[in-house]
Amino acid sequence: MSVEVTNETIWDIDAKAFSDLGLWVMDQMRVSTQSDLTILFVDPEPIAELHERWMSLEGPTDVMSFPMDELRPGDGKTTMEGVLGDLVICPWVAAQQAAAADHSTMQEMMLLTIHGILHLLGYDHVTPEQERQMFGLQRQLLLTFLAVRRITIEPATLPKGAADALAEYDASHGGGRQITG
Repeated sequence: MSVEVTNETIWDIDAKAFSDLGLWVMDQMRVSTQSDLTILFVDPEPIAELHERWMSLEGPTDVMSFPMDELRPGDGKTTMEGVLGDLVICPWVAAQQAAAADHSTMQEMMLLTIHGILHLLGYDHVTPEQERQMFGLQRQLLLTFLAVRRITIEPATLPKGAADALAEYDASHGGGRQITG
């Protein structure tokens, strides 16, 4: 399997759904499904540390992408192969964004996975045109994946009574956190 999914949180997350999604997006973007992709789910503190170290921005964020071989989408004749890279996703931030967008945490994390893969493939959203292209493509990829998938995707859930790690992070770091994408 070329997509490794690791969950370092207390969230119950369907790893197979993310592995399947990663493979499907790589195939759609004409990147060999033998290429390596790692998806790591972490709590607010570790992603905040990565956010500070690599982006010089404070606080937790939703997803971070760490490209390796700088693969680009294939051109229809060529399928790119290598180490795509690593994605780090914070379910706590995803849950907050999902509530604001009025959809499920699982759907938000799947969208973030696609968003991160597109970043690994060189897409960005700095200019309005880039944003329209990237966000349109990620929406199309997610909707198509959900439409062609024949089995139910389990929701991402927290154990009953679990503390809100994002609120705890905010309280211990003086609040005022900004979410960046």
